[in-house]
Amino acid sequence: MPYQSIRELANNLRTGQYSSEELTRNFLKRIANINPTLNAFISTTEEIALKQATDADKLLRSNESSNLLLGIPIAHKDIFCTNGVKTSCGSHMLDNFISPYDATVVEKLNRAGAVMLGKTNMDEFAMGSSNETSWYGAVQNPWDLTKVPGGSSGGSAAAVAAGLCIAATGTDTGGSIRQPASLCGITGLKPTYGRVSRFGMIAFASSLDQGGTLTRSVEDAAIMLQVMAGFDPKDSTSVEHPVPNYLDSLDADISGLRIGLPKEYFAANLDSGIADSVTAAIAEYQKLGAKVQDISLPHSNLVVPTYYVVAPAECSSNLARYDGVRFGHRCENPQDLMDLYQRSRSEGFGPEVKRRIMIGTYVLSAGYYDAYYLKAQQVRQLIAKDFEEAFAEVDVIMTPTSPTTAFRIGERMTDQVAMYLSDLYTIAAPLTGLPALSIPTSLVNGLPSGLQIMAKHFEEAKLLNVAHKLQQVTDWHTKMPPKSVIDM
Repeated sequence: MPYQSIRELANNLRTGQYSSEELTRNFLKRIANINPTLNAFISTTEEIALKQATDADKLLRSNESSNLLLGIPIAHKDIFCTNGVKTSCGSHMLDNFISPYDATVVEKLNRAGAVMLGKTNMDEFAMGSSNETSWYGAVQNPWDLTKVPGGSSGGSAAAVAAGLCIAATGTDTGGSIRQPASLCGITGLKPTYGRVSRFGMIAFASSLDQGGTLTRSVEDAAIMLQVMAGFDPKDSTSVEHPVPNYLDSLDADISGLRIGLPKEYFAANLDSGIADSVTAAIAEYQKLGAKVQDISLPHSNLVVPTYYVVAPAECSSNLARYDGVRFGHRCENPQDLMDLYQRSRSEGFGPEVKRRIMIGTYVLSAGYYDAYYLKAQQVRQLIAKDFEEAFAEVDVIMTPTSPTTAFRIGERMTDQVAMYLSDLYTIAAPLTGLPALSIPTSLVNGLPSGLQIMAKHFEEAKLLNVAHKLQQVTDWHTKMPPKSVIDM
């Protein structure tokens, strides 16, 4: 059951092979057995899950709902507010925060009948590429317990890869869905900016953050996105754009598809094993009738520095609200208001969050705003123009997702440049607002690698179709971590 698809489980629930309550108890048992090793969950919500499962069983018996997610156990990244449940964002600052409402994403999935098993671990305030900055400790990669799962949605990725839930939500600011999906051997989808509501999703960088999915397969991602997508009047960044039926176009023929391969993404930084793995995936597309051509994205060398000006700037603004007054961590016995602010923030935030707040405050300060933040926004437009020109020639762009496979826990914690370069290939999509996903390719030295596919704005249907066609002719997405981990 842990590695069946949403459709398979939905069919089994409807034919009465087992109930949602039985399915949910099975997953809760797996979490109890395996999570102490992986540390993928911050909290489990057994009481809520069993109540939702019981309600789902009633609807299943009455045939009142046809939603494929009815009764299916999922998890939420602990950045999404969940009514009556702790929403920590992986931070000591919010360790005591019980959300009084549901995020729109959570509300939509609840209405669809999905069962929430718990909240998954994450880099603190989504700032990190390895899931090592969490206040609750590092998450371990189920493929190799000495390796990181990627970040910041590493808890969600590890949970799905280890069969602790069928699917999970995540957020992507610079690659935080796609990079962990690649490192854990699953499918990770970042929709177009504005496609999925950000209401109730705790903000890191407001012009970059986007909710998405982590699943075993592309079809499962399409089922999740079908529920999550759509305009939300409570979110000022939500875009009112029609939501197609993503399942309808999954099997569409892709012969004649024009695939662009940017030369800048296949340079010296790329591990040779991953290059070979991506090349093998491209060859499969050519067998399906796709046409491949080389393209150039000339400002690719500016993507990382641009991101690390824009994202910290927005982070410093968004995190200014955590002051020890209204909610979040408050220091003990403050001497005065200034002491309250300083000690609450110093005690509540970890080193990486403090680093980004300081960088962001600097680039927004008087005298430096024009030189850094304004210049970064101008370069951001040049990067977007590169993609606009590329998409005039091709239908999709394909690249590696990550330049390496999963690295060792602790390996890059003292080398911030190396850590930041983990997102070298994924940052462009959030900067431009484009939809992108990562799907598994062949294993490299026993560890997963990923192929990233990008499309034009609001072309998630094409993105899912193209990725699904590869999963129909390969079995890379069906590979599982070692039995010694997933059968604990």
